[in-house]
Amino acid sequence: MTVPEILLLVSASAVAGAINSVAGGGTLLTFPALLAAGHASTIANATSTTALWPGQVSSLFGYRKEIRHNVRAIVPLLVIGLAGGAVGAYLLTVTSPALFDRIVPFLILGATALFMAQEPISRWQKSRRPPETDGKPVSPETPEKLHLTPGIVLFLLGISVYGGYFGAGIGILTLAALGLCGLTHIHQMNGIKNIFTLGINGIAIVLFITQGLVRWDTAGLMVVGSLVGGYAGAGIARRIGQKNVRRLVILIGIALSLSLLLKRF
Repeated sequence: MTVPEILLLVSASAVAGAINSVAGGGTLLTFPALLAAGHASTIANATSTTALWPGQVSSLFGYRKEIRHNVRAIVPLLVIGLAGGAVGAYLLTVTSPALFDRIVPFLILGATALFMAQEPISRWQKSRRPPETDGKPVSPETPEKLHLTPGIVLFLLGISVYGGYFGAGIGILTLAALGLCGLTHIHQMNGIKNIFTLGINGIAIVLFITQGLVRWDTAGLMVVGSLVGGYAGAGIARRIGQKNVRRLVILIGIALSLSLLLKRF
């Protein structure tokens, strides 16, 4: 790995860590950075997922109360996430790099579209907040009942298969699914979402490792970059403003998709 490639990967993962702390969507930076550094698309996907996983683990600390109060809701979702994530990761391991290269532009474009849909979904969730009781809002620590209909289970399974295969945007899809399940407290939803996506990516990483798809030297650099960026870069990202950060990520996603599509013609 050359010095410019090292600087690119560390910088991209640091910015991704900062963006994830305020808006999400960091994969849309780390994945193309790995492609630019000369990694095959399947290797880039697996390595990006692995490098960003420690940041996901650290995010659980902030939602420990909500997670502890919603164990019954988390268990069935975790089972779905592990099952679907394993299927998605397996599909990636048997996908040829040439085929994955043809699919990648559409995956990135789809993930960018999901990222653009995040704000409308957030507004919809806020509109569904429970009414106040005796002049006080219902406590977000009060466990809510999860209504898992067959349709919702299939939706969640589809999310987890997609997450194991590519992964960008699964947090947004998961929040939408939890809203359809009857949950309304955003902190509870975020805590449950983090466990669900952690399971998807965790089982996927296990399969990626067994197939030799993870480049550990690269992943190690990116882990350091993402942790530093998440800690030190969040303040900068907040000063820039969440809307501007989101616009930057969307612009990068669209530009990258178009660039990769044009290379096919």
